[in-house]
Amino acid sequence: MFKAILLQQTDDKKTHAELVEMDDSRLPDAAAHEVTVDVAYSTLNFKDALAITGKGAVVRSWPLVPGIDLAGTVAESRHPDWKPGDAVVVTGWGMGENFWGGLTQRQRVKADWLLKIPAPFTARSAMVIATAGFTAALCVMALRKHGLKPGDGEVLVTGAAGGVGSIAVALLGALGYAVVASTGRPQEADYLTGLGAARIVDRNQFSQPGKPLQKETWAGVVDTVGSHTLANACAATRFNGAVAACGLAQGGDFPTTVMPFILRGVTLYGINSVFVPNDQRAEAWALMARHLSPAQLDAMSTEIGLSEAIAYAPRLLAGEVRGRTVVNTAT
Repeated sequence: MFKAILLQQTDDKKTHAELVEMDDSRLPDAAAHEVTVDVAYSTLNFKDALAITGKGAVVRSWPLVPGIDLAGTVAESRHPDWKPGDAVVVTGWGMGENFWGGLTQRQRVKADWLLKIPAPFTARSAMVIATAGFTAALCVMALRKHGLKPGDGEVLVTGAAGGVGSIAVALLGALGYAVVASTGRPQEADYLTGLGAARIVDRNQFSQPGKPLQKETWAGVVDTVGSHTLANACAATRFNGAVAACGLAQGGDFPTTVMPFILRGVTLYGINSVFVPNDQRAEAWALMARHLSPAQLDAMSTEIGLSEAIAYAPRLLAGEVRGRTVVNTAT
């Protein structure tokens, strides 16, 4: 027997979340999901919180174990690439949406979803990174492949005190970029400076409607917020600059014009971290392994138990949670 969070839909289409006990007979079909993992750690992300609270159309299949990330060791395998005892990490691939996810002590997954946890990361530090860090790394990779170099100018990170934002700040700072962290929580200034931000700005200057073209300020942008924030970031990006958009904490709308794109040659990169080939995943994890320190990961992480995740989810949606929330499945 093992414990898992289970989401079920009530007769009136509401979401009921409960910590339950189950056995392997409840896990996904072994014919399609060849590897069973003993999950040591998972995470609580914005998408997970939406699923648990029922405030977003995240869940596509009922009932569902939420959690878009997991890390642990292989318990059983029907695939030659994986054997019991292998330390593995899974992010994305529709877990926590279409497929049962990581907020459980045991899960069965498809073999081609797995990656070996790269040194020097452990199961816990891999979950400090997880989808949030992987997404941040993909954003940074997009900016670098665009040609953005340290010394080219300031790089804006919006939603900087959140999970994706925190790792983007740390990674860009470690690579030598001049990082400007946008946050609505001024009390997090020391935290963000410690991660690598050169200066802090108030998110309110981006969150309202603005002019379609603004003073050229940013050489590059990592945006986790969307809506007016993304529109204003694009409007203030310098000639031939680049914006990597990966989130919609403010909203999924994009109230802007074509002017930044046709008059300044700004490039907007959309970042999807769910369905990414494993070679790109390995590249992103290698980048983080080289440039993220254990001290930075510890500074941005809060650990909770599996039994606390349901009650904790509304706090994350309310913007009360800093950095990354790691879920220890043993408690």
